[in-house]
Amino acid sequence: MSVGVSTSAPLSPTSGTSVGMSTFSIMDYVVFVLLLVLSLAIGLYHACRGWGRHTVGELLMADRKMGCLPVALSLLATFQSAVAILGVPSEIYRFGTQYWFLGCCYFLGLLIPAHIFIPVFYRLHLTSAYEYLELRFNKTVRVCGTVTFIFQMVIYMGVVLYAPSLALNAVTGFDLWLSVLALGIVCTVYTALGGLKAVIWTDVFQTLVMFLGQLAVIIVGSAKVGGLGRVWAVASQHGRISGFELDPDPFVRHTFWTLAFGGVFMMLSLYGVNQAQVQRYLSSRTEKAAVLSCYAVFPFQQVSLCVGCLIGLVMFAYYQEYPMSIQQAQAAPDQFVLYFVMDLLKGLPGLPGLFIACLFSGSLSTISSAFNSLATVTMEDLIRPWFPEFSEARAIMLSRGLGGVMLPHLFSLGLSKLHPDHCHQFAVKHPLYPGLSTCLMKHTTFPACMVVSISGHVLGRSLSHIGVRTWWEEAGA
Repeated sequence: MSVGVSTSAPLSPTSGTSVGMSTFSIMDYVVFVLLLVLSLAIGLYHACRGWGRHTVGELLMADRKMGCLPVALSLLATFQSAVAILGVPSEIYRFGTQYWFLGCCYFLGLLIPAHIFIPVFYRLHLTSAYEYLELRFNKTVRVCGTVTFIFQMVIYMGVVLYAPSLALNAVTGFDLWLSVLALGIVCTVYTALGGLKAVIWTDVFQTLVMFLGQLAVIIVGSAKVGGLGRVWAVASQHGRISGFELDPDPFVRHTFWTLAFGGVFMMLSLYGVNQAQVQRYLSSRTEKAAVLSCYAVFPFQQVSLCVGCLIGLVMFAYYQEYPMSIQQAQAAPDQFVLYFVMDLLKGLPGLPGLFIACLFSGSLSTISSAFNSLATVTMEDLIRPWFPEFSEARAIMLSRGLGGVMLPHLFSLGLSKLHPDHCHQFAVKHPLYPGLSTCLMKHTTFPACMVVSISGHVLGRSLSHIGVRTWWEEAGA
Protein backbone atom coordinates (compact mmCIF):
# COMPACT_ATOMS: atom_id res chain seq x y z
CA MET A 1 0.00 0.00 0.00
CA SER A 2 1.33 3.43 -0.84
CA VAL A 3 0.38 7.04 -0.77
CA GLY A 4 0.22 8.51 -4.24
CA VAL A 5 2.98 10.92 -5.06
CA SER A 6 2.38 13.73 -7.49
CA THR A 7 5.23 14.48 -9.87
CA SER A 8 3.85 17.78 -11.04
CA ALA A 9 5.57 21.05 -10.20
CA PRO A 10 4.72 22.08 -6.64
CA LEU A 11 4.18 25.72 -7.50
CA SER A 12 3.59 27.98 -10.42
CA PRO A 13 6.30 30.60 -10.63
CA THR A 14 5.43 34.15 -9.80
CA SER A 15 5.75 36.43 -12.77
CA GLY A 16 6.29 39.47 -10.64
CA THR A 17 9.30 38.14 -8.81
CA SER A 18 12.72 38.12 -10.32
CA VAL A 19 15.66 36.77 -8.43
CA GLY A 20 18.97 37.77 -9.92
CA MET A 21 22.17 35.83 -9.71
CA SER A 22 23.19 35.58 -6.04
CA THR A 23 26.54 36.90 -4.90
CA PHE A 24 28.89 35.94 -2.08
CA SER A 25 29.68 38.32 0.75
CA ILE A 26 33.21 38.67 2.09
CA MET A 27 32.29 36.44 5.04
CA ASP A 28 31.10 33.72 2.65
CA TYR A 29 34.41 33.81 0.80
CA VAL A 30 36.26 33.63 4.13
CA VAL A 31 34.34 30.49 5.17
CA PHE A 32 34.88 28.84 1.79
CA VAL A 33 38.62 29.65 1.67
CA LEU A 34 38.95 28.47 5.28
CA LEU A 35 37.76 25.01 4.21
CA LEU A 36 40.48 24.81 1.56
CA VAL A 37 43.19 26.15 3.88
CA LEU A 38 42.34 23.79 6.76
CA SER A 39 42.10 20.78 4.44
CA LEU A 40 45.50 21.67 3.01
CA ALA A 41 46.93 22.25 6.50
CA ILE A 42 45.81 18.80 7.72
CA GLY A 43 47.44 17.18 4.70
CA LEU A 44 50.67 19.14 5.05
CA TYR A 45 50.84 18.33 8.77
CA HIS A 46 50.83 14.61 8.03
CA ALA A 47 53.26 15.14 5.15
CA CYS A 48 55.77 17.05 7.31
CA ARG A 49 55.39 14.78 10.31
CA GLY A 50 58.15 12.23 9.94
CA TRP A 51 59.34 13.65 6.60
CA GLY A 52 62.18 11.53 5.30
CA ARG A 53 61.03 8.49 7.27
CA HIS A 54 57.89 7.80 5.24
CA THR A 55 57.41 4.40 3.67
CA VAL A 56 55.20 3.23 0.82
CA GLY A 57 53.07 1.39 3.38
CA GLU A 58 52.50 4.64 5.28
CA LEU A 59 51.58 6.62 2.17
CA LEU A 60 49.23 4.03 0.69
CA MET A 61 47.94 2.20 3.80
CA ALA A 62 48.56 4.63 6.72
CA ASP A 63 50.89 1.95 8.19
CA ARG A 64 47.74 -0.10 8.95
CA LYS A 65 47.38 1.71 12.29
CA MET A 66 44.12 3.69 11.94
CA GLY A 67 41.35 3.61 14.55
CA CYS A 68 37.79 2.62 13.80
CA LEU A 69 36.07 6.05 14.18
CA PRO A 70 38.18 8.04 11.66
CA VAL A 71 37.99 5.09 9.26
CA ALA A 72 34.18 4.99 9.63
CA LEU A 73 33.83 8.72 8.91
CA SER A 74 36.18 8.38 5.95
CA LEU A 75 34.12 5.45 4.62
CA LEU A 76 31.04 7.67 4.81
CA ALA A 77 32.70 10.70 3.21
CA THR A 78 34.22 8.78 0.30
CA PHE A 79 30.92 8.39 -1.57
CA GLN A 80 29.02 11.25 0.09
CA SER A 81 29.84 13.51 -2.84
CA ALA A 82 28.50 16.91 -3.82
CA VAL A 83 26.36 15.10 -6.40
CA ALA A 84 24.49 13.37 -3.52
CA ILE A 85 24.20 16.59 -1.49
CA LEU A 86 22.56 18.32 -4.47
CA GLY A 87 20.68 15.28 -5.80
CA VAL A 88 18.88 13.76 -2.79
CA PRO A 89 16.98 16.94 -1.72
CA SER A 90 16.05 17.58 -5.37
CA GLU A 91 14.73 14.01 -5.67
CA ILE A 92 12.58 14.40 -2.52
CA TYR A 93 11.35 17.84 -3.62
CA ARG A 94 10.21 16.57 -7.02
CA PHE A 95 9.02 13.03 -6.33
CA GLY A 96 8.37 12.62 -2.60
CA THR A 97 9.94 10.52 0.15
CA GLN A 98 9.89 7.10 -1.55
CA TYR A 99 13.66 7.41 -2.00
CA TRP A 100 13.99 7.48 1.81
CA PHE A 101 13.38 3.70 1.83
CA LEU A 102 16.91 3.33 0.48
CA GLY A 103 17.90 3.32 4.15
CA CYS A 104 16.40 -0.17 4.46
CA CYS A 105 19.25 -1.60 2.40
CA TYR A 106 22.01 -0.24 4.62
CA PHE A 107 21.75 -3.00 7.24
CA LEU A 108 22.45 -5.94 4.93
CA GLY A 109 24.59 -3.80 2.65
CA LEU A 110 27.06 -3.23 5.51
CA LEU A 111 26.59 -6.47 7.47
CA ILE A 112 27.64 -8.64 4.52
CA PRO A 113 30.92 -6.75 3.86
CA ALA A 114 31.69 -6.77 7.60
CA HIS A 115 31.47 -10.55 7.90
CA ILE A 116 32.31 -11.83 4.41
CA PHE A 117 34.46 -9.36 2.50
CA ILE A 118 36.57 -7.77 5.26
CA PRO A 119 37.80 -11.08 6.80
CA VAL A 120 38.90 -12.34 3.37
CA PHE A 121 40.77 -9.17 2.40
CA TYR A 122 42.26 -8.54 5.85
CA ARG A 123 43.54 -12.07 6.50
CA LEU A 124 45.25 -12.17 3.11
CA HIS A 125 47.06 -8.94 4.08
CA LEU A 126 46.28 -7.36 0.72
CA THR A 127 46.93 -3.80 -0.40
CA SER A 128 44.86 -3.82 -3.59
CA ALA A 129 41.48 -5.55 -3.80
CA TYR A 130 42.52 -6.83 -7.21
CA GLU A 131 45.38 -8.86 -5.77
CA TYR A 132 42.64 -11.30 -4.81
CA LEU A 133 41.88 -11.84 -8.50
CA GLU A 134 45.43 -13.00 -9.14
CA LEU A 135 45.35 -15.30 -6.10
CA ARG A 136 42.05 -16.76 -7.26
CA PHE A 137 42.65 -16.79 -11.03
CA ASN A 138 45.74 -15.27 -12.69
CA LYS A 139 47.64 -12.02 -13.29
CA THR A 140 45.71 -11.18 -16.48
CA VAL A 141 42.41 -11.09 -14.60
CA ARG A 142 44.01 -8.86 -11.95
CA VAL A 143 45.24 -6.37 -14.55
CA CYS A 144 41.85 -6.33 -16.32
CA GLY A 145 40.13 -5.59 -13.01
CA THR A 146 42.57 -2.80 -12.20
CA VAL A 147 42.29 -1.12 -15.62
CA THR A 148 38.50 -1.23 -15.46
CA PHE A 149 38.53 0.32 -11.98
CA ILE A 150 40.85 3.12 -13.13
CA PHE A 151 38.62 3.89 -16.12
CA GLN A 152 35.48 4.00 -13.99
CA MET A 153 36.99 6.12 -11.19
CA VAL A 154 38.51 8.71 -13.54
CA ILE A 155 35.09 9.28 -15.15
CA TYR A 156 33.43 9.43 -11.72
CA MET A 157 35.99 11.99 -10.48
CA GLY A 158 35.30 14.18 -13.50
CA VAL A 159 31.60 14.31 -12.67
CA VAL A 160 32.15 14.84 -8.93
CA LEU A 161 34.43 17.82 -9.57
CA TYR A 162 32.87 19.38 -12.66
CA ALA A 163 29.12 19.02 -11.95
CA PRO A 164 28.95 20.97 -8.64
CA SER A 165 31.33 23.60 -10.02
CA LEU A 166 29.03 24.05 -13.01
CA ALA A 167 25.92 24.30 -10.79
CA LEU A 168 27.66 26.82 -8.51
CA ASN A 169 28.69 28.90 -11.50
CA ALA A 170 25.14 28.94 -12.87
CA VAL A 171 23.57 30.05 -9.57
CA THR A 172 26.15 32.37 -8.00
CA GLY A 173 28.40 33.40 -10.88
CA PHE A 174 31.38 31.86 -9.05
CA ASP A 175 34.03 31.28 -11.71
CA LEU A 176 33.76 27.71 -13.00
CA TRP A 177 37.41 27.02 -13.75
CA LEU A 178 38.64 28.87 -10.67
CA SER A 179 36.67 26.49 -8.45
CA VAL A 180 37.81 23.45 -10.48
CA LEU A 181 41.43 24.62 -10.30
CA ALA A 182 41.33 25.45 -6.58
CA LEU A 183 39.79 22.11 -5.62
CA GLY A 184 42.06 20.14 -7.93
CA ILE A 185 45.28 21.74 -6.67
CA VAL A 186 44.39 21.56 -2.96
CA CYS A 187 43.24 17.97 -3.25
CA THR A 188 46.27 16.89 -5.28
CA VAL A 189 48.77 18.49 -2.87
CA TYR A 190 47.48 17.05 0.38
CA THR A 191 46.78 13.62 -1.13
CA ALA A 192 50.15 13.28 -2.86
CA LEU A 193 52.21 14.54 0.09
CA GLY A 194 50.23 13.26 3.08
CA GLY A 195 49.09 9.88 1.77
CA LEU A 196 46.16 7.87 3.08
CA LYS A 197 46.47 9.13 6.66
CA ALA A 198 46.05 12.72 5.46
CA VAL A 199 43.10 11.69 3.29
CA ILE A 200 41.33 9.96 6.20
CA TRP A 201 41.79 12.86 8.64
CA THR A 202 40.72 15.48 6.09
CA ASP A 203 37.69 13.25 5.42
CA VAL A 204 36.83 13.48 9.13
CA PHE A 205 37.02 17.29 9.03
CA GLN A 206 35.09 17.51 5.75
CA THR A 207 32.36 15.18 7.06
CA LEU A 208 31.77 17.57 9.97
CA VAL A 209 31.59 20.51 7.54
CA MET A 210 29.07 18.61 5.39
CA PHE A 211 26.78 17.96 8.35
CA LEU A 212 27.09 21.53 9.65
CA GLY A 213 26.22 23.04 6.27
CA GLN A 214 23.17 20.83 5.80
CA LEU A 215 21.96 21.30 9.39
CA ALA A 216 22.15 25.09 8.94
CA VAL A 217 19.78 24.83 5.96
CA ILE A 218 17.32 22.60 7.88
CA ILE A 219 17.31 24.84 10.98
CA VAL A 220 16.90 28.15 9.13
CA GLY A 221 14.43 26.74 6.59
CA SER A 222 12.17 24.99 9.11
CA ALA A 223 12.19 28.11 11.33
CA LYS A 224 10.97 30.23 8.40
CA VAL A 225 8.03 27.94 7.60
CA GLY A 226 6.94 27.28 11.20
CA GLY A 227 8.96 24.27 12.38
CA LEU A 228 9.55 20.69 11.28
CA GLY A 229 5.98 19.73 12.24
CA ARG A 230 4.68 22.29 9.76
CA VAL A 231 7.15 21.02 7.11
CA TRP A 232 5.86 17.46 7.51
CA ALA A 233 2.20 18.59 7.48
CA VAL A 234 2.64 20.60 4.26
CA ALA A 235 4.48 17.75 2.55
CA SER A 236 1.81 15.25 3.62
CA GLN A 237 -0.98 17.54 2.48
CA HIS A 238 0.54 17.73 -1.00
CA GLY A 239 1.20 13.98 -1.32
CA ARG A 240 4.94 14.13 -0.81
CA ILE A 241 5.03 11.63 2.09
CA SER A 242 5.16 8.15 0.57
CA GLY A 243 4.21 4.80 2.04
CA PHE A 244 5.43 1.37 0.96
CA GLU A 245 5.31 1.14 -2.84
CA LEU A 246 5.15 -2.62 -3.43
CA ASP A 247 4.44 -2.46 -7.16
CA PRO A 248 6.71 -5.04 -8.89
CA ASP A 249 6.63 -3.04 -12.15
CA PRO A 250 10.30 -2.28 -13.09
CA PHE A 251 9.20 0.88 -14.92
CA VAL A 252 8.11 2.59 -11.67
CA ARG A 253 10.70 5.18 -10.65
CA HIS A 254 11.22 3.87 -7.09
CA THR A 255 9.64 0.97 -5.22
CA PHE A 256 10.40 -0.73 -1.93
CA TRP A 257 11.87 -3.68 -3.84
CA THR A 258 14.29 -1.67 -5.95
CA LEU A 259 15.43 0.46 -3.02
CA ALA A 260 15.51 -1.99 -0.11
CA PHE A 261 16.70 -5.07 -2.03
CA GLY A 262 18.30 -3.64 -5.16
CA GLY A 263 20.12 -1.16 -2.91
CA VAL A 264 21.89 -4.05 -1.14
CA PHE A 265 23.77 -4.84 -4.35
CA MET A 266 24.68 -1.19 -4.78
CA MET A 267 26.02 -1.17 -1.20
CA LEU A 268 28.03 -4.34 -1.84
CA SER A 269 29.66 -2.74 -4.88
CA LEU A 270 30.59 0.34 -2.83
CA TYR A 271 31.40 -1.08 0.61
CA GLY A 272 32.33 -4.63 -0.34
CA VAL A 273 34.80 -4.56 -3.22
CA ASN A 274 35.50 -0.93 -4.18
CA GLN A 275 39.23 -0.26 -3.75
CA ALA A 276 38.66 3.12 -2.06
CA GLN A 277 36.68 1.43 0.74
CA VAL A 278 38.71 -1.79 0.91
CA GLN A 279 41.84 0.32 1.37
CA ARG A 280 40.31 1.95 4.44
CA TYR A 281 39.36 -1.40 5.97
CA LEU A 282 42.92 -2.62 5.43
CA SER A 283 44.40 0.52 7.04
CA SER A 284 42.76 -0.41 10.37
CA ARG A 285 44.89 -1.63 13.28
CA THR A 286 43.11 -4.97 13.52
CA GLU A 287 40.45 -6.97 11.73
CA LYS A 288 38.07 -6.23 14.62
CA ALA A 289 38.64 -2.47 14.17
CA ALA A 290 37.90 -2.82 10.43
CA VAL A 291 34.63 -4.65 11.17
CA LEU A 292 33.66 -2.09 13.81
CA SER A 293 34.29 0.76 11.35
CA CYS A 294 31.90 -0.91 8.93
CA TYR A 295 29.29 -1.20 11.70
CA ALA A 296 29.81 2.46 12.64
CA VAL A 297 29.02 3.60 9.11
CA PHE A 298 25.41 2.34 9.50
CA PRO A 299 24.09 5.10 11.85
CA PHE A 300 26.10 7.75 9.99
CA GLN A 301 24.58 6.64 6.67
CA GLN A 302 21.06 6.78 8.15
CA VAL A 303 21.64 10.27 9.55
CA SER A 304 23.11 11.43 6.24
CA LEU A 305 20.11 10.11 4.30
CA CYS A 306 17.66 11.68 6.76
CA VAL A 307 19.39 15.06 6.55
CA GLY A 308 19.29 15.04 2.74
CA CYS A 309 15.61 14.05 2.69
CA LEU A 310 14.69 16.67 5.29
CA ILE A 311 16.32 19.41 3.18
CA GLY A 312 14.09 18.30 0.28
CA LEU A 313 10.97 18.49 2.45
CA VAL A 314 11.97 21.87 3.92
CA MET A 315 12.56 23.16 0.40
CA PHE A 316 9.11 21.95 -0.67
CA ALA A 317 7.37 23.56 2.33
CA TYR A 318 9.34 26.78 1.87
CA TYR A 319 8.19 27.21 -1.71
CA GLN A 320 4.60 26.73 -0.68
CA GLU A 321 5.00 29.82 1.52
CA TYR A 322 7.37 31.81 -0.71
CA PRO A 323 6.68 31.20 -4.42
CA MET A 324 9.77 30.72 -6.53
CA SER A 325 10.85 33.10 -9.26
CA ILE A 326 10.65 32.33 -12.98
CA GLN A 327 14.43 31.90 -13.04
CA GLN A 328 14.26 29.31 -10.24
CA ALA A 329 11.34 27.46 -11.84
CA GLN A 330 13.23 27.13 -15.11
CA ALA A 331 16.43 25.92 -13.47
CA ALA A 332 17.79 22.41 -14.00
CA PRO A 333 17.04 19.95 -11.15
CA ASP A 334 20.69 19.89 -10.07
CA GLN A 335 20.47 23.65 -9.41
CA PHE A 336 17.29 23.55 -7.28
CA VAL A 337 19.10 23.13 -3.97
CA LEU A 338 21.63 25.90 -4.66
CA TYR A 339 18.91 28.36 -5.67
CA PHE A 340 16.97 27.42 -2.55
CA VAL A 341 19.98 27.83 -0.24
CA MET A 342 21.00 31.19 -1.71
CA ASP A 343 17.39 32.38 -1.45
CA LEU A 344 16.94 31.04 2.09
CA LEU A 345 20.23 32.19 3.60
CA LYS A 346 20.53 35.60 1.96
CA GLY A 347 21.07 38.25 4.60
CA LEU A 348 22.85 35.75 6.88
CA PRO A 349 26.55 36.38 6.19
CA GLY A 350 28.68 33.26 6.30
CA LEU A 351 25.89 30.71 6.02
CA PRO A 352 25.78 30.59 2.19
CA GLY A 353 29.55 30.16 2.32
CA LEU A 354 29.15 27.35 4.87
CA PHE A 355 26.81 25.46 2.55
CA ILE A 356 29.16 25.92 -0.42
CA ALA A 357 31.97 24.69 1.82
CA CYS A 358 29.75 21.71 2.65
CA LEU A 359 29.21 21.08 -1.06
CA PHE A 360 32.89 21.20 -1.90
CA SER A 361 33.77 19.10 1.16
CA GLY A 362 31.79 16.37 -0.56
CA SER A 363 33.85 16.83 -3.71
CA LEU A 364 37.19 17.00 -1.88
CA SER A 365 36.55 13.85 0.17
CA THR A 366 35.50 11.83 -2.87
CA ILE A 367 38.29 13.04 -5.16
CA SER A 368 41.07 12.61 -2.58
CA SER A 369 39.90 9.06 -1.89
CA ALA A 370 39.85 8.36 -5.61
CA PHE A 371 43.34 9.84 -6.07
CA ASN A 372 44.77 7.68 -3.31
CA SER A 373 43.05 4.48 -4.42
CA LEU A 374 44.13 5.04 -8.04
CA ALA A 375 47.73 5.62 -6.96
CA THR A 376 47.57 2.42 -4.89
CA VAL A 377 46.22 0.12 -7.60
CA THR A 378 48.55 1.62 -10.21
CA MET A 379 51.55 1.06 -7.95
CA GLU A 380 50.59 -2.38 -6.62
CA ASP A 381 48.91 -3.92 -9.68
CA LEU A 382 50.56 -2.30 -12.70
CA ILE A 383 54.09 -1.31 -11.61
CA ARG A 384 55.44 -3.42 -8.76
CA PRO A 385 54.60 -6.83 -10.30
CA TRP A 386 56.64 -5.91 -13.39
CA PHE A 387 59.40 -3.92 -11.64
CA PRO A 388 59.97 -5.67 -8.30
CA GLU A 389 63.49 -4.24 -7.96
CA PHE A 390 62.18 -0.73 -7.20
CA SER A 391 63.91 0.79 -4.16
CA GLU A 392 61.81 2.15 -1.29
CA ALA A 393 62.85 5.76 -2.01
CA ARG A 394 61.93 5.51 -5.68
CA ALA A 395 58.65 3.80 -4.84
CA ILE A 396 57.76 6.66 -2.45
CA MET A 397 58.51 9.27 -5.13
CA LEU A 398 56.45 7.37 -7.67
CA SER A 399 53.54 6.91 -5.25
CA ARG A 400 53.46 10.66 -4.60
CA GLY A 401 53.76 11.37 -8.31
CA LEU A 402 50.82 9.10 -9.12
CA GLY A 403 48.65 11.30 -6.91
CA GLY A 404 49.67 14.39 -8.89
CA VAL A 405 49.22 13.10 -12.42
CA MET A 406 45.48 12.53 -11.95
CA LEU A 407 44.74 16.27 -12.17
CA PRO A 408 45.18 16.46 -15.98
CA HIS A 409 42.67 13.63 -16.32
CA LEU A 410 40.08 15.71 -14.47
CA PHE A 411 40.69 18.72 -16.68
CA SER A 412 40.40 16.64 -19.82
CA LEU A 413 37.09 15.26 -18.59
CA GLY A 414 35.90 18.73 -17.67
CA LEU A 415 36.84 20.07 -21.09
CA SER A 416 35.01 17.22 -22.79
CA LYS A 417 31.88 18.35 -20.89
CA LEU A 418 30.61 14.90 -20.10
CA HIS A 419 26.93 15.04 -19.12
CA PRO A 420 26.31 13.65 -15.61
CA ASP A 421 23.52 11.40 -16.96
CA HIS A 422 26.01 9.64 -19.24
CA CYS A 423 28.33 8.91 -16.35
CA HIS A 424 25.42 7.75 -14.19
CA GLN A 425 24.49 5.31 -16.96
CA PHE A 426 28.10 4.12 -17.07
CA ALA A 427 28.00 3.46 -13.33
CA VAL A 428 24.74 1.50 -13.68
CA LYS A 429 26.16 -0.56 -16.56
CA HIS A 430 29.60 -1.03 -15.01
CA PRO A 431 30.42 -4.74 -15.30
CA LEU A 432 33.30 -5.19 -12.88
CA TYR A 433 31.78 -5.12 -9.40
CA PRO A 434 29.19 -7.92 -9.75
CA GLY A 435 31.92 -10.16 -11.16
CA LEU A 436 34.36 -9.32 -8.36
CA SER A 437 31.67 -9.96 -5.73
CA THR A 438 30.95 -13.33 -7.34
CA CYS A 439 34.67 -14.21 -7.19
CA LEU A 440 34.43 -14.43 -3.40
CA MET A 441 32.01 -17.37 -3.60
CA LYS A 442 33.68 -20.65 -2.77
CA HIS A 443 33.16 -22.68 -5.96
CA THR A 444 33.12 -19.84 -8.48
CA THR A 445 35.18 -20.15 -11.66
CA PHE A 446 36.46 -17.36 -13.88
CA PRO A 447 33.91 -18.13 -16.67
CA ALA A 448 31.11 -17.88 -14.09
CA CYS A 449 32.38 -14.46 -12.99
CA MET A 450 32.46 -13.31 -16.60
CA VAL A 451 28.89 -14.53 -17.15
CA VAL A 452 27.70 -12.56 -14.12
CA SER A 453 29.63 -9.45 -15.23
CA ILE A 454 28.39 -9.54 -18.82
CA SER A 455 24.81 -10.30 -17.74
CA GLY A 456 24.85 -7.35 -15.35
CA HIS A 457 26.34 -5.17 -18.08
CA VAL A 458 23.63 -6.12 -20.60
CA LEU A 459 20.79 -5.80 -18.08
CA GLY A 460 22.05 -2.45 -16.79
CA ARG A 461 22.41 -1.12 -20.33
CA SER A 462 18.90 -2.26 -21.27
CA LEU A 463 17.24 -0.81 -18.17
CA SER A 464 19.13 2.47 -18.42
CA HIS A 465 18.08 2.92 -22.06
CA ILE A 466 14.47 2.13 -21.09
CA GLY A 467 14.68 4.70 -18.29
CA VAL A 468 16.19 7.35 -20.54
CA ARG A 469 13.60 6.76 -23.25
CA THR A 470 10.70 6.86 -20.75
CA TRP A 471 11.99 10.08 -19.19
CA TRP A 472 12.43 11.66 -22.64
CA GLU A 473 8.90 10.75 -23.67
CA GLU A 474 7.46 12.15 -20.40
CA ALA A 475 9.33 15.39 -21.05
CA GLY A 476 7.45 15.70 -24.32
CA ALA A 477 10.46 15.56 -26.58
